[in-house]
Amino acid sequence: MKAINIKNATVELKGQKILDNLNFEIEKGEKYFILGANGAGKTTLVKLILGYIWARIGADVEILGKKYGNTDLASVRKQIAWVSPFITQHLEYVSTGLDMVLSGLVGAYAMFRKETEEEMELAQNLLEKLGALDLANKNVRDMSSGELIKILIARAFIAKPKLMILDEPTVYLDMAQREMFLNYVDNLIHQNPDLTVLFISQRIEDILPVFSHGMILHEGKIKAQGTREEILTSKNLKEIFGLEMELVKSKNGRLWGIAK
Repeated sequence: MKAINIKNATVELKGQKILDNLNFEIEKGEKYFILGANGAGKTTLVKLILGYIWARIGADVEILGKKYGNTDLASVRKQIAWVSPFITQHLEYVSTGLDMVLSGLVGAYAMFRKETEEEMELAQNLLEKLGALDLANKNVRDMSSGELIKILIARAFIAKPKLMILDEPTVYLDMAQREMFLNYVDNLIHQNPDLTVLFISQRIEDILPVFSHGMILHEGKIKAQGTREEILTSKNLKEIFGLEMELVKSKNGRLWGIAK
């Protein structure tokens, strides 16, 4: 089964074409990345995958074996873990860290029902494992970026997802927080080989070697897709960022772009 299968997807918002005839697929258990500059359409693509926006007629969007337009979106979202520092922009309700973690059980941002004793214990255990139990009663709007990411990781795992979307998770993290988080992601992936992971970033150095395949999104179109080695090239980076770069590979296999 393919985790993501999108065909002929064009999205227009307020009369502007944001995604232009996208065609790509991700196999179940694959670790896939999307690289793109600001305005490339990455956020719109995530909303399309989650079913918060719709492509024009003629598109096929199938997520976790469920074809959109012919399925219950709420049941699909329960199987998707969305980890993004931008998630607080979508909150309509004031939420504590513990409330946010529990909301992962229903694929929404609030429970709208009383959690069970077992669910409460599970949420607290996840927070404890992440060293974030002290954030249980803190308002998520008052959290630092590093604190919020911990809460979102716990929220992601409480529902035992089949697909995890890491949507620019390091964008607000400082250097130490970023390296700590990426190390956690690397360990998480190796401990959960069956989990499909989609990693979205505008920074080439954030794309860990474990992400073997991916795409470059540029101005709403797929600029390149294939293996990591095929598409992460100086030529492609120049075309999407407009900057001459030399790529340097570190001992751990990560790529770093150095402006010429």
